[in-house]
Amino acid sequence: MQFSELGLSAELLRAIGEQGYTTPTPVQQQAIPHILAGRDLEALAQTGTGKTAAFVLPILQRLTNPQTSPLQKVTHTAPRVLVLVPTRELAAQVLESVRVYGAHTGLRSLAVFGGVGINPQIQTMRRGIDILVATPGRLLDHLGQRTVDLSKVQTLVLDEADRMFDMGFIRDIRRIIERLPKERQNLMFSATFAAEVRELAHTVLRNPAMVEVARRNAPAELVSHSVIKVDQDKKRDLLLHLFAAHGWHQVLVFCRTKHGSDALAKKLEQAGVRTAALHGNKSQNARTRALADFKSGKLAALVATDIAARGLDIDSLPRVVNFELPNVPEDYIHRIGRTGRAGASGEALSLVSSDERIQLRDIERLLKREIETSVLPGFEPQHTHAVPRPSAGRPSAPKPAQARTRTGAGNRSGAPRPARSGGGGGGGGAKPASHHSGQRHR
Repeated sequence: MQFSELGLSAELLRAIGEQGYTTPTPVQQQAIPHILAGRDLEALAQTGTGKTAAFVLPILQRLTNPQTSPLQKVTHTAPRVLVLVPTRELAAQVLESVRVYGAHTGLRSLAVFGGVGINPQIQTMRRGIDILVATPGRLLDHLGQRTVDLSKVQTLVLDEADRMFDMGFIRDIRRIIERLPKERQNLMFSATFAAEVRELAHTVLRNPAMVEVARRNAPAELVSHSVIKVDQDKKRDLLLHLFAAHGWHQVLVFCRTKHGSDALAKKLEQAGVRTAALHGNKSQNARTRALADFKSGKLAALVATDIAARGLDIDSLPRVVNFELPNVPEDYIHRIGRTGRAGASGEALSLVSSDERIQLRDIERLLKREIETSVLPGFEPQHTHAVPRPSAGRPSAPKPAQARTRTGAGNRSGAPRPARSGGGGGGGGAKPASHHSGQRHR
Protein backbone atom coordinates (compact mmCIF):
# COMPACT_ATOMS: atom_id res chain seq x y z
CA MET A 1 0.00 0.00 0.00
CA GLN A 2 1.10 3.56 -0.74
CA PHE A 3 0.20 6.74 1.13
CA SER A 4 -1.69 7.83 -1.98
CA GLU A 5 -4.15 4.97 -1.37
CA LEU A 6 -5.17 6.17 2.10
CA GLY A 7 -7.31 9.05 0.91
CA LEU A 8 -4.99 11.79 2.13
CA SER A 9 -5.11 15.26 0.59
CA ALA A 10 -2.66 16.53 -2.02
CA GLU A 11 -1.14 18.91 0.54
CA LEU A 12 -0.36 16.07 2.94
CA LEU A 13 0.95 13.77 0.20
CA ARG A 14 3.25 16.56 -0.91
CA ALA A 15 4.64 16.96 2.62
CA ILE A 16 5.05 13.19 2.99
CA GLY A 17 6.89 13.02 -0.33
CA GLU A 18 9.20 15.84 0.72
CA GLN A 19 10.29 13.65 3.63
CA GLY A 20 11.07 10.80 1.26
CA TYR A 21 8.26 8.45 2.25
CA THR A 22 5.87 6.52 0.04
CA THR A 23 4.84 3.47 2.09
CA PRO A 24 2.92 3.72 5.36
CA THR A 25 3.86 1.56 8.33
CA PRO A 26 1.37 -1.03 9.64
CA VAL A 27 0.00 1.24 12.35
CA GLN A 28 -0.48 4.01 9.79
CA GLN A 29 -2.23 1.69 7.36
CA GLN A 30 -4.63 0.53 10.06
CA ALA A 31 -5.20 3.73 12.04
CA ILE A 32 -5.48 6.44 9.38
CA PRO A 33 -8.72 5.20 7.74
CA HIS A 34 -10.47 4.88 11.14
CA ILE A 35 -9.40 8.38 12.22
CA LEU A 36 -10.38 9.90 8.87
CA ALA A 37 -13.81 8.30 9.33
CA GLY A 38 -14.17 10.07 12.69
CA ARG A 39 -14.06 6.95 14.86
CA ASP A 40 -12.50 6.75 18.30
CA LEU A 41 -9.37 4.63 18.31
CA GLU A 42 -7.52 2.42 20.77
CA ALA A 43 -4.05 1.64 19.42
CA LEU A 44 -1.37 -0.62 20.84
CA ALA A 45 1.83 0.66 19.25
CA GLN A 46 5.33 1.10 20.59
CA THR A 47 7.76 3.89 19.87
CA GLY A 48 9.41 3.32 16.51
CA THR A 49 6.31 2.08 14.69
CA GLY A 50 5.42 5.44 13.14
CA LYS A 51 2.50 6.03 15.49
CA THR A 52 2.94 9.82 15.64
CA ALA A 53 2.15 10.28 11.96
CA ALA A 54 -0.62 7.69 12.32
CA PHE A 55 -2.67 10.30 14.17
CA VAL A 56 -1.06 13.54 12.96
CA LEU A 57 -1.80 12.95 9.25
CA PRO A 58 -5.54 12.20 9.53
CA ILE A 59 -6.01 14.95 12.13
CA LEU A 60 -4.48 17.48 9.75
CA GLN A 61 -6.76 16.26 6.99
CA ARG A 62 -9.89 16.50 9.12
CA LEU A 63 -9.01 20.02 10.24
CA THR A 64 -8.63 21.22 6.65
CA ASN A 65 -11.81 19.49 5.42
CA PRO A 66 -14.88 21.73 5.80
CA GLN A 67 -17.11 18.65 6.08
CA THR A 68 -15.30 17.24 9.13
CA SER A 69 -14.20 20.55 10.67
CA PRO A 70 -16.39 23.42 9.47
CA LEU A 71 -14.54 26.67 8.91
CA GLN A 72 -15.03 29.00 11.83
CA LYS A 73 -13.82 32.36 12.96
CA VAL A 74 -10.49 32.01 14.76
CA THR A 75 -11.10 31.95 18.49
CA HIS A 76 -7.97 32.95 20.36
CA THR A 77 -6.63 30.43 22.89
CA ALA A 78 -9.17 27.81 21.73
CA PRO A 79 -7.46 24.88 19.94
CA ARG A 80 -9.49 22.37 17.92
CA VAL A 81 -7.14 19.46 18.69
CA LEU A 82 -5.50 18.58 22.01
CA VAL A 83 -2.66 16.06 22.19
CA LEU A 84 -1.67 15.07 25.74
CA VAL A 85 1.80 13.55 26.19
CA PRO A 86 3.78 12.54 29.30
CA THR A 87 7.01 14.48 28.70
CA ARG A 88 8.27 17.74 27.29
CA GLU A 89 10.47 15.93 24.77
CA LEU A 90 7.59 13.93 23.35
CA ALA A 91 5.64 17.18 23.12
CA ALA A 92 8.45 18.67 21.03
CA GLN A 93 8.53 15.55 18.84
CA VAL A 94 4.81 15.60 18.15
CA LEU A 95 4.88 19.33 17.44
CA GLU A 96 7.66 18.85 14.91
CA SER A 97 5.68 16.10 13.21
CA VAL A 98 2.61 18.38 13.06
CA ARG A 99 4.65 21.16 11.49
CA VAL A 100 6.48 18.91 9.02
CA TYR A 101 3.34 17.24 7.70
CA GLY A 102 1.18 20.34 8.01
CA ALA A 103 3.64 22.55 6.14
CA HIS A 104 1.19 23.19 3.28
CA THR A 105 -2.03 23.37 5.30
CA GLY A 106 -1.74 26.76 6.98
CA LEU A 107 -2.66 25.24 10.34
CA ARG A 108 -1.09 26.66 13.49
CA SER A 109 0.28 24.57 16.35
CA LEU A 110 1.96 24.96 19.72
CA ALA A 111 3.54 22.75 22.37
CA VAL A 112 3.29 23.72 26.04
CA PHE A 113 5.38 22.02 28.73
CA GLY A 114 7.32 22.80 31.86
CA GLY A 115 10.98 23.65 32.16
CA VAL A 116 10.59 26.82 30.09
CA GLY A 117 8.83 30.13 30.63
CA ILE A 118 5.05 30.20 30.37
CA ASN A 119 4.71 33.75 28.98
CA PRO A 120 5.93 32.99 25.42
CA GLN A 121 3.43 30.12 25.34
CA ILE A 122 0.65 32.48 26.40
CA GLN A 123 1.58 35.01 23.71
CA THR A 124 1.54 32.34 20.99
CA MET A 125 -1.76 30.98 22.25
CA ARG A 126 -3.35 34.42 22.08
CA ARG A 127 -2.52 34.65 18.38
CA GLY A 128 -4.68 31.59 17.80
CA ILE A 129 -3.76 27.91 17.34
CA ASP A 130 -5.43 24.90 15.81
CA ILE A 131 -3.44 22.08 17.46
CA LEU A 132 -2.17 22.15 21.04
CA VAL A 133 0.35 19.56 22.26
CA ALA A 134 0.76 19.60 26.02
CA THR A 135 2.05 17.87 29.10
CA PRO A 136 -0.71 17.61 31.72
CA GLY A 137 0.96 19.70 34.41
CA ARG A 138 1.69 22.71 32.24
CA LEU A 139 -1.75 22.54 30.62
CA LEU A 140 -3.33 22.72 34.06
CA ASP A 141 -1.18 25.78 34.74
CA HIS A 142 -2.65 27.42 31.63
CA LEU A 143 -6.16 26.40 32.61
CA GLY A 144 -5.60 27.85 36.07
CA GLN A 145 -4.51 31.16 34.53
CA ARG A 146 -7.36 31.01 32.00
CA THR A 147 -4.90 31.36 29.13
CA VAL A 148 -6.36 28.41 27.21
CA ASP A 149 -9.94 27.53 26.30
CA LEU A 150 -10.68 23.83 25.68
CA SER A 151 -14.33 24.28 24.77
CA LYS A 152 -13.65 24.01 21.01
CA VAL A 153 -11.61 20.77 21.10
CA GLN A 154 -12.86 18.37 18.44
CA THR A 155 -10.20 15.66 18.84
CA LEU A 156 -8.37 14.47 21.96
CA VAL A 157 -5.22 12.35 21.63
CA LEU A 158 -3.70 10.53 24.61
CA ASP A 159 -0.21 9.52 23.51
CA GLU A 160 1.88 7.03 25.52
CA ALA A 161 -1.02 6.56 27.92
CA ASP A 162 0.82 3.84 29.84
CA ARG A 163 3.70 6.19 30.64
CA MET A 164 1.30 8.88 31.82
CA PHE A 165 0.00 6.37 34.36
CA ASP A 166 3.57 5.49 35.36
CA MET A 167 4.33 9.17 35.95
CA GLY A 168 1.22 9.74 38.07
CA PHE A 169 -0.69 11.92 35.61
CA ILE A 170 -4.02 10.11 35.74
CA ARG A 171 -5.73 12.62 38.06
CA ASP A 172 -4.47 15.51 35.95
CA ILE A 173 -5.78 13.81 32.80
CA ARG A 174 -9.21 13.31 34.32
CA ARG A 175 -9.33 16.97 35.38
CA ILE A 176 -8.44 18.05 31.86
CA ILE A 177 -11.01 15.73 30.25
CA GLU A 178 -13.71 17.30 32.42
CA ARG A 179 -13.02 20.61 30.66
CA LEU A 180 -13.49 19.18 27.16
CA PRO A 181 -16.69 19.09 25.09
CA LYS A 182 -18.66 15.89 25.48
CA GLU A 183 -18.89 15.41 21.72
CA ARG A 184 -15.39 14.83 20.38
CA GLN A 185 -13.17 12.22 18.77
CA ASN A 186 -10.84 10.34 21.15
CA LEU A 187 -7.61 8.60 20.18
CA MET A 188 -5.49 6.61 22.65
CA PHE A 189 -2.02 5.25 21.90
CA SER A 190 -0.11 3.06 24.34
CA ALA A 191 2.85 0.67 24.24
CA THR A 192 1.06 -1.61 26.70
CA PHE A 193 -2.56 -1.96 27.74
CA ALA A 194 -2.28 -2.62 31.45
CA ALA A 195 -5.47 -2.82 33.52
CA GLU A 196 -5.45 0.88 34.45
CA VAL A 197 -4.97 1.93 30.82
CA ARG A 198 -7.90 -0.21 29.74
CA GLU A 199 -10.02 1.27 32.51
CA LEU A 200 -9.28 4.77 31.21
CA ALA A 201 -10.00 3.63 27.66
CA HIS A 202 -13.42 2.34 28.71
CA THR A 203 -14.33 5.68 30.28
CA VAL A 204 -12.97 7.92 27.50
CA LEU A 205 -13.40 6.00 24.25
CA ARG A 206 -16.75 5.39 22.58
CA ASN A 207 -17.10 2.30 20.43
CA PRO A 208 -13.43 2.53 19.43
CA ALA A 209 -11.71 0.80 16.56
CA MET A 210 -8.86 -1.38 17.80
CA VAL A 211 -5.41 -1.33 16.21
CA GLU A 212 -2.60 -3.56 17.42
CA VAL A 213 0.75 -3.65 15.66
CA ALA A 214 2.97 -5.09 18.36
CA ARG A 215 2.36 -7.79 20.96
CA ARG A 216 2.28 -6.54 24.51
CA ASN A 217 5.77 -5.95 25.91
CA ALA A 218 7.37 -7.25 22.70
CA PRO A 219 11.12 -6.65 22.54
CA ALA A 220 12.54 -4.71 19.63
CA GLU A 221 13.12 -6.76 16.53
CA LEU A 222 16.68 -7.42 15.38
CA VAL A 223 18.18 -6.66 18.80
CA SER A 224 20.73 -9.08 20.22
CA HIS A 225 20.83 -9.41 24.00
CA SER A 226 23.91 -10.16 26.08
CA VAL A 227 25.09 -9.91 29.68
CA ILE A 228 28.54 -9.43 31.17
CA LYS A 229 28.76 -10.42 34.82
CA VAL A 230 30.81 -7.94 36.85
CA ASP A 231 30.97 -6.57 40.37
CA GLN A 232 29.20 -3.26 40.87
CA ASP A 233 32.40 -1.42 41.79
CA LYS A 234 34.09 -2.53 38.57
CA LYS A 235 31.33 -1.49 36.18
CA ARG A 236 32.76 1.95 35.36
CA ASP A 237 36.19 0.57 34.55
CA LEU A 238 34.66 -2.22 32.47
CA LEU A 239 32.58 0.25 30.48
CA LEU A 240 35.66 2.40 29.80
CA HIS A 241 37.52 -0.72 28.69
CA LEU A 242 34.75 -1.57 26.22
CA PHE A 243 34.79 1.94 24.75
CA ALA A 244 38.56 1.79 24.31
CA ALA A 245 38.74 -1.80 23.06
CA HIS A 246 35.95 -1.54 20.51
CA GLY A 247 36.11 2.11 19.49
CA TRP A 248 32.46 2.60 20.41
CA HIS A 249 30.59 5.69 19.32
CA GLN A 250 26.95 6.74 19.83
CA VAL A 251 26.20 4.49 22.80
CA LEU A 252 23.09 5.10 24.90
CA VAL A 253 23.83 4.11 28.51
CA PHE A 254 21.09 3.66 31.11
CA CYS A 255 21.39 4.29 34.84
CA ARG A 256 18.66 4.08 37.46
CA THR A 257 19.15 7.50 39.06
CA LYS A 258 19.90 11.08 38.10
CA HIS A 259 22.88 11.17 40.47
CA GLY A 260 24.22 7.93 39.01
CA SER A 261 23.84 9.30 35.49
CA ASP A 262 25.81 12.44 36.37
CA ALA A 263 28.56 10.47 38.12
CA LEU A 264 29.00 8.03 35.24
CA ALA A 265 28.96 10.79 32.62
CA LYS A 266 31.65 12.62 34.55
CA LYS A 267 33.79 9.47 34.76
CA LEU A 268 33.50 8.83 31.02
CA GLU A 269 34.24 12.45 30.16
CA GLN A 270 37.33 12.47 32.38
CA ALA A 271 38.56 9.39 30.54
CA GLY A 272 38.27 11.12 27.18
CA VAL A 273 34.87 9.78 26.09
CA ARG A 274 32.69 12.70 24.95
CA THR A 275 29.61 12.27 27.14
CA ALA A 276 26.53 14.06 28.41
CA ALA A 277 23.89 13.11 30.97
CA LEU A 278 20.17 13.30 30.27
CA HIS A 279 17.66 13.40 33.13
CA GLY A 280 14.88 15.46 34.63
CA ASN A 281 17.10 17.82 36.62
CA LYS A 282 18.73 19.13 33.46
CA SER A 283 17.37 22.32 31.96
CA GLN A 284 15.40 22.05 28.75
CA ASN A 285 18.18 23.78 26.81
CA ALA A 286 20.81 21.42 28.22
CA ARG A 287 18.71 18.39 27.37
CA THR A 288 17.99 19.57 23.83
CA ARG A 289 21.66 20.35 23.25
CA ALA A 290 22.81 16.99 24.65
CA LEU A 291 20.46 15.06 22.39
CA ALA A 292 21.40 17.11 19.33
CA ASP A 293 25.11 16.57 19.99
CA PHE A 294 24.56 12.86 20.50
CA LYS A 295 22.54 12.46 17.31
CA SER A 296 25.11 14.43 15.28
CA GLY A 297 27.99 12.29 16.55
CA LYS A 298 29.66 14.97 18.67
CA LEU A 299 29.08 12.80 21.73
CA ALA A 300 30.15 9.17 21.93
CA ALA A 301 27.90 8.43 24.91
CA LEU A 302 24.62 9.66 26.33
CA VAL A 303 23.92 8.55 29.91
CA ALA A 304 20.23 8.65 30.69
CA THR A 305 17.58 7.66 33.19
CA ASP A 306 14.57 5.59 32.10
CA ILE A 307 12.03 8.40 32.03
CA ALA A 308 14.45 10.80 30.33
CA ALA A 309 15.14 8.44 27.45
CA ARG A 310 11.66 7.13 26.78
CA GLY A 311 10.68 7.90 23.20
CA LEU A 312 14.12 9.03 22.07
CA ASP A 313 14.24 8.63 18.31
CA ILE A 314 17.80 8.16 17.06
CA ASP A 315 18.32 6.69 13.63
CA SER A 316 20.61 3.68 13.41
CA LEU A 317 21.59 3.68 17.08
CA PRO A 318 23.92 0.67 17.20
CA ARG A 319 24.01 -0.07 20.90
CA VAL A 320 22.25 0.32 24.23
CA VAL A 321 24.15 -0.48 27.43
CA ASN A 322 22.32 -1.16 30.67
CA PHE A 323 24.88 0.05 33.19
CA GLU A 324 22.26 -0.88 35.77
CA LEU A 325 19.24 -3.07 35.16
CA PRO A 326 15.85 -1.44 35.64
CA ASN A 327 13.77 -2.43 38.64
CA VAL A 328 10.71 -2.92 36.43
CA PRO A 329 11.29 -5.52 33.70
CA GLU A 330 9.00 -3.73 31.21
CA ASP A 331 11.40 -0.79 31.30
CA TYR A 332 14.05 -3.07 29.79
CA ILE A 333 11.83 -3.34 26.70
CA HIS A 334 11.53 0.44 26.47
CA ARG A 335 15.29 0.83 26.86
CA ILE A 336 16.30 -1.60 24.17
CA GLY A 337 13.64 -0.18 21.87
CA ARG A 338 16.02 2.70 21.18
CA THR A 339 18.15 0.37 19.01
CA GLY A 340 17.36 -2.20 16.33
CA ARG A 341 15.00 0.15 14.50
CA ALA A 342 14.10 0.83 10.88
CA GLY A 343 15.28 -2.63 9.87
CA ALA A 344 18.77 -2.16 11.31
CA SER A 345 20.33 -4.56 13.79
CA GLY A 346 21.14 -3.44 17.30
CA GLU A 347 22.80 -4.63 20.47
CA ALA A 348 21.54 -4.53 24.04
CA LEU A 349 24.37 -5.19 26.47
CA SER A 350 23.78 -5.35 30.22
CA LEU A 351 26.45 -5.13 32.93
CA VAL A 352 25.00 -7.25 35.72
CA SER A 353 26.26 -7.53 39.29
CA SER A 354 25.26 -10.18 41.79
CA ASP A 355 22.74 -7.91 43.50
CA GLU A 356 20.83 -7.58 40.22
CA ARG A 357 20.19 -11.29 39.76
CA ILE A 358 16.48 -10.92 40.59
CA GLN A 359 16.02 -8.16 38.00
CA LEU A 360 17.78 -10.30 35.39
CA ARG A 361 15.54 -13.25 36.16
CA ASP A 362 12.42 -11.10 35.79
CA ILE A 363 13.62 -9.69 32.46
CA GLU A 364 14.29 -13.19 31.14
CA ARG A 365 10.80 -14.26 32.20
CA LEU A 366 9.35 -11.30 30.31
CA LEU A 367 11.42 -12.12 27.23
CA LYS A 368 10.55 -15.81 27.59
CA ARG A 369 14.19 -16.65 26.95
CA GLU A 370 17.55 -16.67 28.65
CA ILE A 371 20.11 -13.99 27.90
CA GLU A 372 23.51 -15.47 27.23
CA THR A 373 26.09 -14.38 29.79
CA SER A 374 29.86 -14.00 29.77
CA VAL A 375 32.71 -12.79 31.96
CA LEU A 376 35.44 -10.52 30.66
CA PRO A 377 38.99 -11.51 31.62
CA GLY A 378 40.36 -9.02 34.11
CA PHE A 379 36.90 -8.12 35.34
CA GLU A 380 35.83 -11.44 36.83
CA PRO A 381 33.26 -10.93 39.59
CA GLN A 382 34.32 -11.82 43.11
CA HIS A 383 30.70 -12.20 44.17
CA THR A 384 29.40 -15.16 42.21
CA HIS A 385 25.88 -15.68 43.48
CA ALA A 386 23.97 -17.82 41.05
CA VAL A 387 21.44 -15.96 38.97
CA PRO A 388 17.99 -17.57 39.26
CA ARG A 389 16.74 -18.54 35.84
CA PRO A 390 13.21 -18.87 34.46
CA SER A 391 11.74 -22.28 35.10
CA ALA A 392 11.19 -22.97 31.39
CA GLY A 393 14.24 -24.15 29.46
CA ARG A 394 17.74 -25.04 30.54
CA PRO A 395 20.33 -22.40 31.46
CA SER A 396 23.05 -21.74 28.95
CA ALA A 397 26.66 -22.12 30.03
CA PRO A 398 28.52 -18.84 30.56
CA LYS A 399 31.62 -18.22 28.48
CA PRO A 400 34.25 -16.77 30.84
CA ALA A 401 36.94 -16.50 28.19
CA GLN A 402 35.22 -14.02 25.94
CA ALA A 403 34.05 -10.49 26.35
CA ARG A 404 30.57 -10.62 24.85
CA THR A 405 28.53 -13.22 23.10
CA ARG A 406 25.74 -11.95 20.89
CA THR A 407 22.57 -13.92 20.83
CA GLY A 408 19.72 -14.03 18.38
CA ALA A 409 17.03 -11.44 18.19
CA GLY A 410 14.59 -13.63 20.11
CA ASN A 411 10.95 -12.61 19.87
CA ARG A 412 10.34 -10.83 16.59
CA SER A 413 6.97 -9.32 17.12
CA GLY A 414 7.54 -5.60 16.78
CA ALA A 415 6.45 -3.49 13.86
CA PRO A 416 9.55 -1.63 12.73
CA ARG A 417 9.48 1.35 10.48
CA PRO A 418 10.58 0.97 6.88
CA ALA A 419 14.29 1.42 6.40
CA ARG A 420 15.24 4.88 5.32
CA SER A 421 18.36 7.00 5.28
CA GLY A 422 18.53 10.18 7.29
CA GLY A 423 15.81 11.88 9.30
CA GLY A 424 13.71 10.63 12.17
CA GLY A 425 10.44 8.74 12.13
CA GLY A 426 6.79 9.55 12.47
CA GLY A 427 5.22 9.39 9.06
CA GLY A 428 5.92 6.30 7.04
CA GLY A 429 8.53 5.82 9.63
CA ALA A 430 9.08 9.52 10.04
CA LYS A 431 9.35 10.50 13.65
CA PRO A 432 11.04 13.70 14.79
CA ALA A 433 13.43 13.55 17.68
CA SER A 434 12.16 13.40 21.20
CA HIS A 435 13.78 13.32 24.64
CA HIS A 436 12.26 12.72 28.02
CA SER A 437 12.58 14.02 31.46
CA GLY A 438 12.49 12.06 34.64
CA GLN A 439 10.09 14.24 36.60
CA ARG A 440 6.56 15.53 36.52
CA HIS A 441 6.40 18.58 34.24
CA ARG A 442 4.61 21.72 35.23
